[in-house]
Amino acid sequence: MTGFTLPITRYALSGDVNIAYQVMGGGPVDIVLVPSTVSHIEGLHELPGYTAFMRRLSSFARVIVFDLRGQGLSDRMTGAPSLEQRADDIRAVMDATGSKRATLVGFSGGASMGMLFAATHPDRVSGLVLFGAMAVGAAQRDGLAIIEERISERMKHWGDGAFVKRAVSDNRPVSAEMMERFGRVERMCYSPGAIKTVVLLNSQIDVRPILGSIRVPSLVLHRRTDAVVPVEQGRALAKHIPGARYIEYPEGDHGFWTGDTESPLADIEEFVTGHRQGAAADLERILATVLFTDIAGSTQSAVGLGDKRWRQRLDEHDRLAHQVVERHRGNLIKTTGDGILATFDGPGRAVRCALAFTTAAQDIGVPLRAGLHTGEIETRGSDVGGIAVHAAARVMAHSQPGEVLVSRVVTDLVAGAGLRFSERGSYELKGIPGQWELFAASL
Repeated sequence: MTGFTLPITRYALSGDVNIAYQVMGGGPVDIVLVPSTVSHIEGLHELPGYTAFMRRLSSFARVIVFDLRGQGLSDRMTGAPSLEQRADDIRAVMDATGSKRATLVGFSGGASMGMLFAATHPDRVSGLVLFGAMAVGAAQRDGLAIIEERISERMKHWGDGAFVKRAVSDNRPVSAEMMERFGRVERMCYSPGAIKTVVLLNSQIDVRPILGSIRVPSLVLHRRTDAVVPVEQGRALAKHIPGARYIEYPEGDHGFWTGDTESPLADIEEFVTGHRQGAAADLERILATVLFTDIAGSTQSAVGLGDKRWRQRLDEHDRLAHQVVERHRGNLIKTTGDGILATFDGPGRAVRCALAFTTAAQDIGVPLRAGLHTGEIETRGSDVGGIAVHAAARVMAHSQPGEVLVSRVVTDLVAGAGLRFSERGSYELKGIPGQWELFAASL
């Protein structure tokens, strides 16, 4: 792919209920992503990793995503919808998008809907992928009274981000800004009363009686360290679906878009298309804005402050980098010792991030130089490369302390975005052909 634009939200009518859906990509096969308890097809793009996962998925398939009835952007309802009603919403969005047959990817609580639909409509399902899934809800195992008490206590804190954090960052600390983002997504999905009703209903679902009736090709994926759905449930699920293939990953959170996503994505691609790109060709080209920064005069500062104080200053710099890049929906690729490399799917956010980071770093006594360029980058796993990355580094090399320099491409793409640019002249960038016009950015 050479870029990714957030898709338009449309509506399909399922009975008398409007179901919000989006379509991404234009591959030769269809994938319907059946959502879990937390879903907001626009809001989930605020979470780190989600957009990148959907971009990669839609590189080999046409991907249809939707919000369950009563959830996200779909119609609100009184009470919780039945499993049968929610499974029928799959048919509604498939009909609305002209999808005759599709691979269903059921995540977490969405897996039960996918299993029911696959068992009852095998003519519409070419394959079934279940990620972080279980066949039997907690109330069936532990008793309804215990689960009601547990859910009531947990839902007292709905909207503060703890529910999403448990799914996507269980054992890792996150910033206050990220917790607020998690909480905002929770609030967009459900009100406290609605989520309590839905979670209680989900806890009582038991699809074990239908597992033997699933006759479509099935792939069960689970992470061994899943804190929400224990891995034993994924193993048991796979054993009871005829002919199902089971793949277990050694680590990772519950959320499918977090951590090592390339392994499950490659497994899904092979299952859906019959082939995988493979390690040698596992290279994706996308359009991105690349930000490079470094600390001006870092050697002299280290000498002046001494090792201990300089290390503390660098730690503070790195914390700031994570916070500011997350706030601007960027992807922090790595810290470089005295700088960062980050990518963004929007050049305006990239420039604003660079300006905000430069200002924040100056406040802690760390003068930064920053450079940005927009172009195609190559991604492999968590790293990036390509001419655009080198160009951003070369642009940065010409910036002064406290200055954010950008290439002409960036200025052209953010016209009308409320940013200002001052000409800094034309330069040769080491190792890159041609003359490059550079501009200093400001608000």
